[in-house]
Formats: sequence, C-alpha cells, structure tokens
Amino acid sequence: MDRLLSMRVFRRVIDEGSFAAAARALDLSPAVVTRLVADLEAHLGTRLLQRTTRRLAVTDAGAAYVERLRSILADIDEADASVGAQTRELAGLLHISAPPLLATYLVGPLIAGFRRLHPNIRFELDADAWDSPAIENHDITLLATDEGYDGSIVARHILTVEAVLVASPAYLARSGVPQRPEDLSRHECLRMRLPGLRPNVWRLRRSGAAGDEVVDVPVRPVLWTNHSEALMRATLDGAGIGSTSLEIAAVHLAKGELVRLLAPWNVGRPSVYAALPSRKFTPQRVRAFLDYTTAQTQAMLAAMEAGVPRFGGGR
Repeated sequence: MDRLLSMRVFRRVIDEGSFAAAARALDLSPAVVTRLVADLEAHLGTRLLQRTTRRLAVTDAGAAYVERLRSILADIDEADASVGAQTRELAGLLHISAPPLLATYLVGPLIAGFRRLHPNIRFELDADAWDSPAIENHDITLLATDEGYDGSIVARHILTVEAVLVASPAYLARSGVPQRPEDLSRHECLRMRLPGLRPNVWRLRRSGAAGDEVVDVPVRPVLWTNHSEALMRATLDGAGIGSTSLEIAAVHLAKGELVRLLAPWNVGRPSVYAALPSRKFTPQRVRAFLDYTTAQTQAMLAAMEAGVPRFGGGR
C-alpha cells in the first residue's frame, strides 16, 4: 500500500464529500479510490468512514485522523516546495500591505535593490491606514506597534525604532523651542491617531540609571490624523511639533529640514513586524524579501550609528 497516496485520497474524499467526486478531482477511478481508503482503514485497524447507499459519514476516528493528516500533508508539501525552490529562479507577484509611512520609507526604498537581485519578482503594494489589517489577503502585512504583536499572528520582527519629537526650523523660529516636556502644552502639536492613544495627552519617556521616567503632558492637537504621511508633511511645512521614528527623521535632520526636540525624551519605541497569513507553505519569494528587508534595516541602523543616514541600497 502507498500510505502517502492513501492519506491524500482519504483527505480528498472528506473534502469532496464522496468517493466519486474525489476520484474526479484526483483523476483516478472510483474503484481505486475505494480500494485505497479501504487499505488505509485496514492498516489502521479502524473504520474511518461509514458508507450507506445515500450518504457518506465520517466516524469520530476518521474526523480526528483527517485533522492530523492536514498538518502532516501540509508539512510534506512545504518540504517538497522548499527543496524545489532551491533550483528554481525566484519569480511571481509579491502582495504587500503597509501603512503609508512604512510603504514610503521602508518598502519603497527596498524595491529597486531587491529587483536587481530578483528581476522576475513583481510587487503589488497596498498602502492603507487601517486599524485592523486583512493579513490573510496579502503575502506580507507590515505592522507597527508599541506593545508587541498579537501572539496568535505569525510574524517576523523587522526592527525596533525610537519615536522622537521633531519640528521645522520655521516653526521653532515662530513659536520658540520647548525646554521641558511640560512646555508642549503651549505648543501646536500634531498627533498620530492610533488605537488606544489619547489625543489630549502626550506620554514622554526617558531612560535613566533608576529606570524609565514617564511624563504625561496635556496637549491640544491642531492635527489629529491616522495618515502618517500627512502628519510628516505638516511637520515639515511648519504646522507644529510632530513625532516620527528617529530612523525616518534622520534624512530630514541631516538636511536641516527638521530639528529633534527634548532629547533624550522620546514618545515610544515602536516595533515593526512582518505578519504572514500562515506558517505553512510560505513562498520562497516571501522568504527572500523578508531576509533582504532584515539585512537592509540592519545596514541602515549601522549607517545611522556611523552618522551616515541612508537606506535601501542593495548594490
């Protein structure tokens, strides 16, 4: 008996609801399908299906067995695919979803370098300011969170950043430079709308020998938005004091377009995760892009430490 074939046939009979439908789907004769299921039952010493002239019913043993089979057969398929992928050129369409800021500053700068390595991979990028992303609809969904990711989500950590306060020189010339966290109360503040975040309170943190110090400052935002690019544009144009990651602000800081305020205070340390729809059968192009993204973010952080803000090379 070919046990693996018998397992696949039994699973297909369950999925299709009949021996005849499974035979058509597998391009086998009904007699062969019936015999393979019977051989599997004989091997296991238990009945998996109850057959009558009118209907096909799964026994309790059959229901438990097919659930285990799904995981086992998926692992086998994934192993076969991963080995085969080593000898195949990477190609296909990569579906990515990301908030606008990550789409602009993380994914966008990576595409040219990645496609120099893998020119047959194409991208479909959805940049949406969602609260509850549809992870199952994309190969990769980028998430940014202060609290860590949901343990039920299959995700890879990409990087952790420091969110800092920034403003344009024009705004500071007009309104003055805050010297203490409490000074924010009298400034025009630009806030990002995130789940659980209070618009009228800005929480600042700094690390010290005795641990983290936290200060809650009451503010009245002149802009409260879920669109990170709009907030960055308003900050650059002098609308007020905004916040962004130090990594994203680095280029603007180096050009003198923004000034960091109240260092070493920050407004959080958000982490970026790449969420996947499933652990099973991750396409090789997805693994390749995640590996490339991780390598490039590490290079970016190293360059920043050396005082050279750059990102998205891949040369």
